[in-house]
Amino acid sequence: MNIETLRDYCLSLPGAEETLPFGPDTLVFKVNGKIFLLVGLDEAELRFNVKCDPEKIEELRENHAAVMPGYHMNKKHWNTVLVDGSLPDKLLKEWIDHSYDLVANPQKKKH
Repeated sequence: MNIETLRDYCLSLPGAEETLPFGPDTLVFKVNGKIFLLVGLDEAELRFNVKCDPEKIEELRENHAAVMPGYHMNKKHWNTVLVDGSLPDKLLKEWIDHSYDLVANPQKKKH
């Protein structure tokens, strides 16, 4: 995955929009006016922040070296994912979908 495929995938989700509310170096994807993914445009390596169910967040961090606590985000709800080739695009897209679903459908949050 690269920045172009990441952008295309995010924009393919229903109602998704891209914005630059934090300046020209941080691309933000929103649905219903709420953020589901942030990506820095000035980074040497591609990495993005996605929302995650707090019940799954630690498991993902423990099982994947490329998943870290969300940079500049609430560590209980956000992960930073380094796109370094160690994770398949299919899994990255699953995490993007999960973040999108948490934001787009907040009533469907798991107990």
